[in-house]
Amino acid sequence: MNTPISAILDRKGRSVFSVLPAMTVTEAVAEMNRHRVGSVLVLDGGRLVGIFTERDVLRRVVGPAVDPMRTRVSEVMTPGVITISPDATIEQTMVLFTEKRCRHLPVVEHGRLVGTISIGDITRWMADAHRAEAEHLKNYITGGFPT
Repeated sequence: MNTPISAILDRKGRSVFSVLPAMTVTEAVAEMNRHRVGSVLVLDGGRLVGIFTERDVLRRVVGPAVDPMRTRVSEVMTPGVITISPDATIEQTMVLFTEKRCRHLPVVEHGRLVGTISIGDITRWMADAHRAEAEHLKNYITGGFPT
């Protein structure tokens, strides 16, 4: 749990999927679908100005019946994005996901965007770690280690 987020980024990759604030919701959703992700960062001139998520689509577009072909991402995105450092631990990130009730966090190092982490990435990492630990304990118990 003291593993830094950078370890997950090294394993999954540091790709950042983004859209412009002036793009329509339809264009942004198409970008999310193309990359098979649940969120895209909203960048204006390379500066992080928001995040657009599946939850934004449901609550701010579908719920109020806003026209996605005419509505700009800037009108329905989540501004004031919470970010984390690549040095943040998995445990710290889990606490942030829980307290802030979010599922995606941009990773920023020295003011530069270096990746995105999702609650799914954390879940996968933990499942793999638990699986490896269980295998290690099984081998220990059954004498699977050479003497």
